Amino acid sequence: MIDEYLIPRGIVLFSANGAIAYNVAESAVGMIMMGCHRWAEFAQNFRETGIWRPPSIRANARFLMGSTVGVVSASQVGREVIRLLSVWRATVLLYDPYVTAEQAAEMGAEKVELNELFSRADHVTVHAPSIPATDNLIGAEQLSLLRDGATLVNTSRGSVIDHAALLAEAASGRLYLVLDVTTPEPLPMDSPFRLLRNVDIVPHLSGSGFYGYHMIGTMTVNAIEAACAGEPVVGAVDYSRYDILA
Repeated sequence: MIDEYLIPRGIVLFSANGAIAYNVAESAVGMIMMGCHRWAEFAQNFRETGIWRPPSIRANARFLMGSTVGVVSASQVGREVIRLLSVWRATVLLYDPYVTAEQAAEMGAEKVELNELFSRADHVTVHAPSIPATDNLIGAEQLSLLRDGATLVNTSRGSVIDHAALLAEAASGRLYLVLDVTTPEPLPMDSPFRLLRNVDIVPHLSGSGFYGYHMIGTMTVNAIEAACAGEPVVGAVDYSRYDILA
């Protein structure tokens, strides 16, 4: 369609994903904090048992401040997450085969390969698009490299992570997962993921938020005005990268 209709006619394809990225990035950082602090697990335990600080739940660890965070993909969301993480003085590792080491450094991250990211990170947040190249990108090999007590957050797409491998690691109890997306979605009622106390499943709502929604409208209006005036459109899709976009 692009080669046949859009490019020959000089039609600009606009995306407001840069606006929704604000909402998702905020959610991702919040989920990292929730996971590494075990807040949901503490709250659930207190609600169910009344025990104030159960020794079965870790209360002290390397939380977000000063930690090492692995970001999978320098997507719009991934870049915004990197920007937000600077507040917590975190060391940021970035896996993205389409980004150079220099570009990663400009964002405030260190470019690494996927296995190195998983072996060094205290927390990992996934922001890769769902394309053939990312199907089960993260599997048993990568997950086994995560240190005990690590937090893994996925707000991208469930298909990026091998769910069989993820379940095996989650069932061991050594990781804490926050999953905003799964495959399938929602998970069936008999899914073992639903029974694990170290897995928080959120109903695909990381993109929600008034700020990002407002920015979508603002960006869209600005794009229409720019296109009508023959000016560059902020948010125009780069057709040369179309195959790797979500």
